[in-house]
Amino acid sequence: MDCTMTDNSLEYACYEEVPKSYISSCAAHKESTDILTQLQRIIQHSLLSARFQPIIQMQSGEILGYEGLIRGPSDSTLHSPLNLFNAAAEHNLTVTVEHLCRRIVLEQFAALNLPGKLFLNVSPECLLLRDMRHGETLDYIHELGINPERVIIELTEYQPTHDYNLLREAVLHYRQMGFEIAIDDLGEGFSSLRLWSELKPEYVKIDMHFIQGIDLDPVKMQFVRSIQSIAEQSGTKVVAEGIETQAELIAIRDLGVACGQGYHIAKPHQNPGRTISAAVVKILAVNQLNSYSRPTSRIEDAVTIEKILKTPTTISSKMLNNEVDGLFLQNPKLQIIPIVDDGIPIGLINRYHMIDCFSRPFQREVYGKKPCTVFMDTHSIVVDKNTSMQDVSHIIIEANPDHLINGIIITDQGKYLGLGTGPDLMREITQMQINAARYANPLTQLPGNVPINEHIDDLLQKQIPFVACYCDLDHFKPFNDMYGYRRGDDIIQMTSEVLKNYCDTQNDFIGHIGGDDFIILFKSTDWEVRCQNILHYFAIDILDFYSNEDKEHGGYISEDRQGKKVFHPLVSLSLGVVKSRPLQYYSHHQISIAASDAKKQAKKVHGNSLFIDRRSETESLNAK
Repeated sequence: MDCTMTDNSLEYACYEEVPKSYISSCAAHKESTDILTQLQRIIQHSLLSARFQPIIQMQSGEILGYEGLIRGPSDSTLHSPLNLFNAAAEHNLTVTVEHLCRRIVLEQFAALNLPGKLFLNVSPECLLLRDMRHGETLDYIHELGINPERVIIELTEYQPTHDYNLLREAVLHYRQMGFEIAIDDLGEGFSSLRLWSELKPEYVKIDMHFIQGIDLDPVKMQFVRSIQSIAEQSGTKVVAEGIETQAELIAIRDLGVACGQGYHIAKPHQNPGRTISAAVVKILAVNQLNSYSRPTSRIEDAVTIEKILKTPTTISSKMLNNEVDGLFLQNPKLQIIPIVDDGIPIGLINRYHMIDCFSRPFQREVYGKKPCTVFMDTHSIVVDKNTSMQDVSHIIIEANPDHLINGIIITDQGKYLGLGTGPDLMREITQMQINAARYANPLTQLPGNVPINEHIDDLLQKQIPFVACYCDLDHFKPFNDMYGYRRGDDIIQMTSEVLKNYCDTQNDFIGHIGGDDFIILFKSTDWEVRCQNILHYFAIDILDFYSNEDKEHGGYISEDRQGKKVFHPLVSLSLGVVKSRPLQYYSHHQISIAASDAKKQAKKVHGNSLFIDRRSETESLNAK
């Protein structure tokens, strides 16, 4: 077989059959050579273009800034950024291509004179390069007339990050120059959670996997709710990526997420708009629902931290660091080692923290023969085995979310019992929330009939005094018929919001029985003042659903089912209240009947009304 190579092709001059593997490898070589040629041409002639996708503030609908995205030549296989960076990685040109992308995005952002901030994609690998550390990008930004405070370095992980200390130092360096930091694709891997903990970014962007279909998936809903809760405690703003439907936008809005991005808001464009569509603004302008923190049920109270108890190897505080390092090397799956002396927990040693320290020059020589307390976390979370999962999660959030990485020490009357890990805790809480969601009203996310009945029975069993307040909308059905069920749903959501605003969620329980019926179980002693506030503010907020003419006349005229014109008053709220004292009632059935009777009395009064059933008080006085 005689084969000859030319500049442009591989030619075969042979008479015997050529092996298929050989042909395949030659074809692959030719394809790789073609891609390299395209890549070099793109780099040499700067044949890339930028697209900008708006990122909005969910509270106002205003544009916070734009993410700078890149595209290759439209007639090239490298048009897609994924193909472009895969080719760059294959030919060791990642840094060169990323520098070019960054320069083009900055140039076009400045040329378009776009408002707000620029989210600039940078890999950790490039962030640590010497030229960036010495201000090359900063100098170029100044040349273009862009203030560094308008640029957010968005860290995009293509490769796992190992040197967190160096990355943290680099981030501090850029912050001192005026840049802010964002972490991309939060939730895609556990490393992104650690990046959040280590770098304390100003923004975190939740991976689009958790956003798409969030309105139909309680697991995704709970994940985003948990991330939002941590963000609120740590002063970080959350950006929800990949919002592609109106339902997803509403779900994100109602969770209180700060910022949003996605095709439903606006697609990436070479010359993007300075404002978003009126349709999106209208959705965001609707009275937003605060995420409701449902009071724990008896089931949740019964689930304690002991459920996730593990018993990893423990060591004493006298063990030397070299020996601890040996334990980690022997067991690659060992992440945390508790330090325990005479049954009392002292602290924890994190695998990555120790290995990271030992990897630095001379650290092993300096610290290897010293006690392990040198690398110990002395501020570990310590809880009793009977502490509920919910209480532990609140303790961690209030103390420091970093403890999710190191875990929680579990004790029994002060003595070391074992360890609970952050991922296990999050998994259990998420499952509990999923179970709770099965009993929640889908419109308001308030507890439904099952948890309502559970809560009443629990209060009765513990002989805790409470006040049951049955809440019912008057003239709601005609409104629904006239204006449609969507506007009716808006009134129900507004009502749930008013109830939540004027109840003490730490003491009082709010449930959604169904339709336009709610119940409040007050333990607050000032319950009557709260009821009056509910009626007052409901009367104000309900006016937003009517025209000026309807407000003037106190209602509207519509045809009934027989075609007759009928006047219907504005929707009002009736509250029927019954007090429960120990040994007075024995089941939720009795409470339900008594509260329903009180509600019927309230509905006899025109307009917003409160009826308090005082028969039980009279009976108690007569008994004396």
